[in-house]
Amino acid sequence: MDTLLGLAFSTHLGLNENYNNLHPNIRLQTEQYIAGAFYNSEKNISLYLGKEIEWDKFGFEFGIVTGYDAYDYPIAPMARATYQLSEDYKFYVAPAYEKNSSGDRVGIVFGLDFQIK
Repeated sequence: MDTLLGLAFSTHLGLNENYNNLHPNIRLQTEQYIAGAFYNSEKNISLYLGKEIEWDKFGFEFGIVTGYDAYDYPIAPMARATYQLSEDYKFYVAPAYEKNSSGDRVGIVFGLDFQIK
């Protein structure tokens, strides 16, 4: 099992609110499974548990996550597609959801994730 410390930068498209774009994180990773914590876009601490599938430089992560006020439940689904730019850098794209007085909106998050072992 590897322990990775990271910092991700993100931008949120298609949403109304202003979101945090800087995400310090820690990840525990085996060959297929991931778990960790990060400072999320809503300025909360999120915990996650999931699975990672990789094909050469492409990857897909999915699982469950906590810490998002937009959902009516304490646990929400998570998913993101990744592309390994180098040993330490990954580009990622993920769906986003927001719920506020303007109504429900679906958006997209693009980001760069830097992680060191």
